[in-house]
Amino acid sequence: MRRLLLLAVAVLCVGCSSGIPLDSAARSTMPGSFVQLSQGVVHYTLDGPEDGQTVVLVHGFSTPLFIWERTIPSLTQAGFRVLAFDLYGRGYSDRPDVAYNEDLFDNQLLELLDTLDIKEPVNLMGLSMGGAIVTIFTARHPEKVRRLGLIAPAGFPVKIPFAAKLVRVPLLGNVLMSALGDGIIIKSAGKSFYDQSQVEPFIAKFEKQMQYEGYKRAILSTLRNFNLNDQAAAYEKVGQLGKPTLLIWGREDVTVPFEHSQKVIAFIPGTEFHPIDKAAHIPHYEKHEVVSPLIVNFFKNSAS
Repeated sequence: MRRLLLLAVAVLCVGCSSGIPLDSAARSTMPGSFVQLSQGVVHYTLDGPEDGQTVVLVHGFSTPLFIWERTIPSLTQAGFRVLAFDLYGRGYSDRPDVAYNEDLFDNQLLELLDTLDIKEPVNLMGLSMGGAIVTIFTARHPEKVRRLGLIAPAGFPVKIPFAAKLVRVPLLGNVLMSALGDGIIIKSAGKSFYDQSQVEPFIAKFEKQMQYEGYKRAILSTLRNFNLNDQAAAYEKVGQLGKPTLLIWGREDVTVPFEHSQKVIAFIPGTEFHPIDKAAHIPHYEKHEVVSPLIVNFFKNSAS
């Protein structure tokens, strides 16, 4: 009986890595560009005039770089060179079998800039977990950052649902992610909108990345290894650096509470803050006609 139980668990655990192989054959039909870094192949786009100041966009916990598709045109039209990329484990980037922690994503961004020969300080903008990543990157590599933009950034304590606590448990979490992960992830993505009429087409794009093997394993590893609830030290360090900082937050955000905006402002004095009415966790996507001009104007102040 014990052997049968262990076998059943092992079979279920395979589900976290099941799916279509993300290899060169699969990538041959995909948009964008690819580059080999130390932990795997990274998918990215680089748009806009070559002599433009660089803006780097870092997506959040589960949604890949298409989350910036409504932001990039405004930046390129304003003369910026815009780099967006898929974090390891997401989109069309590799899903290495490693711990998905702060060091992994910090090194990914550092290596990507180096490999693409981007030497001048960049403007960074991060969403949700991406906000925590760019804050950590700025704290660790201040000489590489000109200005910092944050959209509903993670890094402060939130109430963790019981199911999320369970998936952190070894073996049990693997089983739950295999059996229920797709539904939970998709439902969570839908909660990113205040305007629910936008959810269906968004999910259709979101689901494309989920068919490739390793996605759920990467999501699970991130939950277990990236400290999404306490990055206060990084925010405090950025505040001490005096980097110009933009903060944008949807008032109806149920993923990372709007009230956390005051914590960011407390750590980074002088932050330019724009609350967005009738928007949830991805205001730059949901209300792009309002948010894109704010982003462009903020980074334009550093372009002279």
